Amino acid sequence: MSPIWKKFSKTEREFTAYDLVKNKLQLGMIAGQRHACKRDCGRLAGGYFASGSLNISDVEMLKNIACSLSNTPKQCGKLWDSSVAHGKQEPIQFDSKEFIKSHQGHELDWDAEIGGGQKMDNSYQVIDKRWLQDEEVTEPGNDWNPVQDLITYLSTLFESDEHVSYVTESWYNKNQERHLPKKGSHGRTAGELIDLLQKCEGDIGSVVGDCNLDVGAWIRFNPLDGVFIRDENITAHRFALIESDELGIPEQYAIIKELELPVAALVHSGGKSLHAIVKVDADDYKQYRERVDFLYEVCQRNGLQLDRQNRNPSRLSRMPGVTRKGKKQFLAATNLGKSSWNEWKEHIEDLNDDLPDITEQRLSDNEPDLAPELIEGVLREGHKMLLAGPAKAGKSFALIQLCIAMADGGKWFGWDVKKGRVLYVNLELDAKSCNHRIWKICQEKKSKINPGTMDVWNLRGHATTLDKLTPKLIRRALKKDYKLIVIDPIYKVITGDENSASEMAKFCNQFDKICNELGTAVVCCHHHSKGEQGQKNSRDRSSGSGVFSRDPDAILDVIELEINEDLRKQIINRWECDALSVAIDKANPELLESISQDDAIVADKLAERAISDGLGEVVRNVRPNSHEAAELATAWRIEGTVREFPAFPPRSFFYRYPVHVADGHELLVDAKAAGEESSWKKKAPKTKAEREREKQENLQKLNDEFQAAYEVCKSFSGNEVHKKVMAEYMDLSIRQIQRRINDHPNFNANNGIINRDTDMDVDVSKTMS
Repeated sequence: MSPIWKKFSKTEREFTAYDLVKNKLQLGMIAGQRHACKRDCGRLAGGYFASGSLNISDVEMLKNIACSLSNTPKQCGKLWDSSVAHGKQEPIQFDSKEFIKSHQGHELDWDAEIGGGQKMDNSYQVIDKRWLQDEEVTEPGNDWNPVQDLITYLSTLFESDEHVSYVTESWYNKNQERHLPKKGSHGRTAGELIDLLQKCEGDIGSVVGDCNLDVGAWIRFNPLDGVFIRDENITAHRFALIESDELGIPEQYAIIKELELPVAALVHSGGKSLHAIVKVDADDYKQYRERVDFLYEVCQRNGLQLDRQNRNPSRLSRMPGVTRKGKKQFLAATNLGKSSWNEWKEHIEDLNDDLPDITEQRLSDNEPDLAPELIEGVLREGHKMLLAGPAKAGKSFALIQLCIAMADGGKWFGWDVKKGRVLYVNLELDAKSCNHRIWKICQEKKSKINPGTMDVWNLRGHATTLDKLTPKLIRRALKKDYKLIVIDPIYKVITGDENSASEMAKFCNQFDKICNELGTAVVCCHHHSKGEQGQKNSRDRSSGSGVFSRDPDAILDVIELEINEDLRKQIINRWECDALSVAIDKANPELLESISQDDAIVADKLAERAISDGLGEVVRNVRPNSHEAAELATAWRIEGTVREFPAFPPRSFFYRYPVHVADGHELLVDAKAAGEESSWKKKAPKTKAEREREKQENLQKLNDEFQAAYEVCKSFSGNEVHKKVMAEYMDLSIRQIQRRINDHPNFNANNGIINRDTDMDVDVSKTMS
């Protein structure tokens, strides 16, 4: 459907919010999109009412219009009221010029997921009817075998023990001036019917009953329970019927084939339509309705105007193998198009993806621009970063410090941070605790947050999986111009099993969607796996699939360092010296200048000089606090893997609640993490068992990396992944890729195409052992 404003002439385009909703409502109702139209227009009206663009009488008048155009006015009124109430939660400012400019080219749909989802727009028009060539359906000649048509139909749609409902008797309705089917039969199974048909010697009537030759016969395409013929008696919601009387049969057939509909059986009605029995393979009635809605919308957007009364699963369709007014009701084809519903739906969505166009690569004389740096040497605008670490590392505090550094402009762990608006998505804390943390950090860092520089979205108690949260986040952030969005922590929104490479690849794709739609960088927080992490590379410490180590543009990993007794004494001494030096400099700068460098780095001597010069009160106020802080502080090291920048050396720091402070005196230069081996131990020869265990762990890691890369390549290339594509993505040779395939128990290659055995879930370590 064209945008509403295109229906007006130039002199009529200055219309009101009431005009917009009214015309959208009328056009949608007339086009037959009744439920969705009432829902969407009601929500739109609620949004305009909340902003003052509509008053209460306007909303009531629009409700009366909707009810007058509905077949069920009472139900329509209830739906309208609930939709208006929903729309009031999102006020919409109406400005015709701005509205037209920002929405031109698509129809407004408040349920549409930004960048994806099942809600459809004009992009689902996949057929250009100007280039569509009609497909003739040839009526069978004298060699037509009606019995075989019906046998093929039954064996295609039904299992042998499923009950089939069919109707050969009819009655004449004077009001409608046409013949209508009676209830018919529903007690036989498909196997019984096929057995009788094979023995009937061409006399179909002896099996199903003779029909009126002017009327024909009918059959239900879904199996029943043998008790009755209503929707609730359907035992398998396997098929749906599409039928159109608006187009000629050659054009109907052409559209069905061009759409590659998963048609199990195509029956010529003996009249002016084809009856396509389409595979929907629904688990229940609810899913059946969702899939039929999608099917009908796709067909309608591509010019196949369907009879919407045929949507229910117990609907009758034309039975092949009989005649009607001298015309044959025959089976025109079986198993057309895609093999299943899922394959067809994926095909339709692939034709309507939102991927960017392929562009020609040309080498310019000047160096191409890169996205601006948000964290110097670590993260660019529009990129993704993962902060990982164990419990008690203060990861959330560190991320809040990052948000404050962006809002106020400053440094984070020693890196310069570009100033810009930031959103902190808090999934773990209640709103008061989160606000207190932010205030506490600002006080400690002496930072400030100016209005409009930092927003917080408190979602504790409202968190859902990331695939459901993403469109809501995008919709709320669309006009905020955020430079950075922090999601803390991701375990609250994780989708699927974090150890599954395929599920985590889909999960990480949601971060790409946020980055692409908003042009913002996304930072998330994750936890370490169990056990000591000192012997692992920083990339491999995050819990779950290896996807986490490959997907982000930057990985920052924090690991705790062990503090022995001697090191703790050094820390206490230097922190006391720092605190005393600041206090002495503030009270008597000349005294501090007169103290030798050797005395200035020994807390006892520095305190002694201060006391002898009359600053005993200063020492008593400062020294105990710094001593306690040094006793409680924990030591950490931050390491990283960055895709866009040169590697940076690890940085050591202390976590002193509520902030992280740099190791300015390099006290932690020789500190090690738990499990981290000393240099002499690393050179010691490994035992056979250790070498075997290391070999298995390395193979498991390589296989995890290969599977993660396969999922990413598959998401871009479709169903088939070529070895060349994987080689380019993993920066390996074709021979190395083949070696990886040979080593992986779940993959093989045929004619250059990589295949995965999805029925297997092999533990590599068990396979080797």
